[in-house]
Amino acid sequence: MKLVILTGAGMSAESGIKTFRDSDGLWENYRIEEVCTPEALASNPEFVNKFYNERRKQLYEAQPNSGHKGLAELEQYFDVQIITQNIDDLHERAGSHHVLHLHGELKKVRSSRNPDAIYDLDGWELKPGSRCEDGSLLRPHVVFFGEPVPNIQPATEAVRQADIFVIIGTSLAVYPAASLLHYAPDNIPVFVIDPNIPGEARRRGFHLIEKGASAGIEELKKLLLQETIIE
Repeated sequence: MKLVILTGAGMSAESGIKTFRDSDGLWENYRIEEVCTPEALASNPEFVNKFYNERRKQLYEAQPNSGHKGLAELEQYFDVQIITQNIDDLHERAGSHHVLHLHGELKKVRSSRNPDAIYDLDGWELKPGSRCEDGSLLRPHVVFFGEPVPNIQPATEAVRQADIFVIIGTSLAVYPAASLLHYAPDNIPVFVIDPNIPGEARRRGFHLIEKGASAGIEELKKLLLQETIIE
């Protein structure tokens, strides 16, 4: 049985990973326009790289929470595909084997000329002026606002194949990720885990678990492992 899970910022909140939406569109006191747009990278690459170095250093200090570990444990019972809006690697470090990143990966960098030239970064720091094999500056492997989302198509295909769809810790307000909900097959169980359930989820009559990620996933596991669900 194929279990497809879409995770957002709320998934990693208990691990101390902050988001743009924590406080009036700010992220660690920076505005989105300063650090997460192609224009910002073009006009001030050192500032942008410094920002992501700080985020990367924070990520190295963070640990997967019990929610991440709970999702990894579900692989014992289901064919689990995680689609995440998060750029951290906490799902992988918790033991999940099939993780599709919609918005890039913080521990990787890429060519500023060729988006397919992607490299693992050794350590947390991308040093100013670092270049890749094609001679272009290396940049964070992060999908900036206004850039295309290359993995949206495989994510869409995964959701189309779901027998169960789970949404965790996302406002369903950021597109195209929010559009994935509309590709879930009719009449399959859809669960939403969030202490603040998005309005669309309430309107659609899904199974709602109004808890944070860790507590919500513990409840989800109990529900999914009931014979009425897995038969």
